[in-house]
Amino acid sequence: MSQDIALEVNNLRVHYKTRTQDVKAVDDVSFKLYAGERLGVVGESGSGKTTLALALMRLHKAPASIEGGEAILDGRDLLKLDREEMRQTRWSKLSLIPQGSMNSLNPVIKIKHQMADAIEAHERGRTKSEISKRIWHLLGRVGLPESVAEMYPHELSGGMKQRVCIALAIILEPSVIIADEPTSALDVVVQRVVMQTLNDVQAQLNAAMIIIGHDMGLMAQSADRLAVMYAGKMVEVSPIDSFFKDPQHPYSKLLISSLPSPEERRELAGIPGSQPSLLDLPSGCAFHPRCPVAVEHCKQVVPPLRDFSGGRRAACHLVEEQAS
Repeated sequence: MSQDIALEVNNLRVHYKTRTQDVKAVDDVSFKLYAGERLGVVGESGSGKTTLALALMRLHKAPASIEGGEAILDGRDLLKLDREEMRQTRWSKLSLIPQGSMNSLNPVIKIKHQMADAIEAHERGRTKSEISKRIWHLLGRVGLPESVAEMYPHELSGGMKQRVCIALAIILEPSVIIADEPTSALDVVVQRVVMQTLNDVQAQLNAAMIIIGHDMGLMAQSADRLAVMYAGKMVEVSPIDSFFKDPQHPYSKLLISSLPSPEERRELAGIPGSQPSLLDLPSGCAFHPRCPVAVEHCKQVVPPLRDFSGGRRAACHLVEEQAS
């Protein structure tokens, strides 16, 4: 993995506008994504993962609104590009594998026409023969036969549809790929095939990839680093091995303790309570009502995401005290 920065996000804030107040769905999120790296982003439903992905792609819709921050890709701030510049950037520099391939493919258009549309929108002047060869090559790259080009989405299995979405995402060989729940609604065997396909094409392109999901086991096998989100904030960022051996944030520790382990026999421990409503966040650290080690300071002051040794970051007052 290179230490060249592929994408740098600083203080990104995305709010959902309501009649009474702004809901902070992504609250002051900052991270760096390195060339060739796979960064996993995990968290409970409603933690802001998909909102983060849509904001980076500039595909968010009202009432969502980007309130501040920057996202630097190839020296340009994605959040400041005009509509046409952003359209040209999507798929050529930055692409998205959307959540749920069943809903992202047009059901009444053949796969070859959907792929051709993406090519023609960015590379005018290509002949039909050139486009057809490109489509066959891309389908082969994700392990699908050429015959899939002539099929409609309803004729494909869930795993095949997901691989078509991967082929669409790499059609212009972007430097950054965002995969939002790329294996949702697939059985475990197909999940493995899809993730292996995604990892293979990402390595071939040397693209950086953000993998969004809930499956910690899948992240352990696929990601180089892991970022944990809670109530719109990143609360821990860590190399994957360090994260599973020695998680820093109490929320991370509880997430891992809730996973079954083939190596030891123990009772599974759930996380008490539920994630707070973004409309009514508790004071201080948003996790403190569920945290087994919270102290009075946690209830009063929001902990910043601080750098620690070994390339680790955590937003916890107790981790900071232990480090000092």
